[in-house]
Amino acid sequence: MSNKNTDFDLFQQEMSGIKKIDSNNVKESAKPKPKPIPRSQIQDDRDVISQLDSDPFSHEYIETGDEIFFFRPGLQQKVIRKLKRGQFAIERELDLHGMTAEQAKNAINSFFHDCNLNSDRCVLVIHGKGYRTEEREPVLKSMLNGWLRHRSDVLGFCSARIEDGGTGAIYVLLRNA
Repeated sequence: MSNKNTDFDLFQQEMSGIKKIDSNNVKESAKPKPKPIPRSQIQDDRDVISQLDSDPFSHEYIETGDEIFFFRPGLQQKVIRKLKRGQFAIERELDLHGMTAEQAKNAINSFFHDCNLNSDRCVLVIHGKGYRTEEREPVLKSMLNGWLRHRSDVLGFCSARIEDGGTGAIYVLLRNA
């Protein structure tokens, strides 16, 4: 028994200068906050989509099998070739199958917002070929072609390779956030 008291006494002696921490003042380590997207960019994107929606002729009609592409002036040919060949790592995917134009518009805005927060560089957007629409036309493909050309965060896009969806999907190259 004296051994237990001695251990306790030694413990007390070692702890004599220690103060109890008030648990109310303990701060947990904060996760790094994502980079904010400027409100002007968000508003610009909303304005563009609103303008595109109000103009029925703003969406060029595209056939199901047509390839689409767009690249900002000044983008290096090497980067364009690499995107067309599907050689960028796809960091995120969005599947728009079965969505209405309005649902797709909202999904696109949310998706690109997340991509910007995560500094994603290359993403795949699957729009489908339009076989299930009443018109049997690629409505979302045509709309995406218009929407993405006006987004300031999009450097370029092109139809995907067969194994990634072919003319029913596009690779999108995003500006570094």
